[in-house]
Amino acid sequence: MNKKSFILFGRSGSGKGTQAKLLIDYLKENDPERDTLRIETGEGLREFIKQDNHTSGAVKNIMGEGGLLPEFVPIWVWTQKLISNFTGVENLVFDGVSRRVPEAPILDGALDMYGFEERYIVYIDVSEDWATQRLLDRGRFDDNKDEIKKRLEWYKDNVAPAVEYFEKNEKYSFLNV
Repeated sequence: MNKKSFILFGRSGSGKGTQAKLLIDYLKENDPERDTLRIETGEGLREFIKQDNHTSGAVKNIMGEGGLLPEFVPIWVWTQKLISNFTGVENLVFDGVSRRVPEAPILDGALDMYGFEERYIVYIDVSEDWATQRLLDRGRFDDNKDEIKKRLEWYKDNVAPAVEYFEKNEKYSFLNV
């Protein structure tokens, strides 16, 4: 069985993290000889801001204010994990990766370099109302109506065009769930 890569997209609150875990469980059961590496930008950023250096402090401030990080930061986070942990044989599951158009060709180039022939976009299609309610129900400190509205707008403005990049690229199979 060939190694596979999966890139999960969906609005905030769509359940990308839950679906990533279920996908990894499925891959373990159906491809038991191959490990799966999950690369999640959000987790990497949360770990990074715990460090004590100038850049981590700047990133923490931007994130704390709800600002938009420059593209090089999330790219650095996921490429660092990929370079440090990928041995060349694992399946890959990307969660929160390539959330803006400038990131998309970089991820595409990485998958080219690593020889991935099977590439899947898993698009979790939920309504804004459903996502809003799910985020409100989970009760995280930043899950209030104003912040949720900003995240959903950001998704339309930034993530949706990145999804289109992959949807138009014939190397990817698009799975709308």
